[in-house]
Amino acid sequence: MNYQHKELASGKWERMTFMEQMANVGSEVERMIQWKKKNNENYSQKAFERALELLDLTIADSKNKKKLRELTRVRETLADYFAFDNIYKSTDRNWQNYFLAFNFAARINIA
Repeated sequence: MNYQHKELASGKWERMTFMEQMANVGSEVERMIQWKKKNNENYSQKAFERALELLDLTIADSKNKKKLRELTRVRETLADYFAFDNIYKSTDRNWQNYFLAFNFAARINIA
């Protein structure tokens, strides 16, 4: 696979806590939202692809086995929101609120 985050994919990602991983995914989601608001589809699409890549690395990380249901649902609803029909009725604010908690937890070093 051709990773955009080559250094993370080569093992650095697995050394991060789950909270740090999800905060990083959230950063890409935030970029996706901001570029979408600026009507820059190309940059928004690239941020979406990076968010999915980081989610896939998080899903593949063996320490997150017990979180697979949540992670795969996040991936499904994020893809639905950005690339499909938004059948789950997600909003920018929903995604920002969801990832904000991970950002906060990562900052205060909650494992």
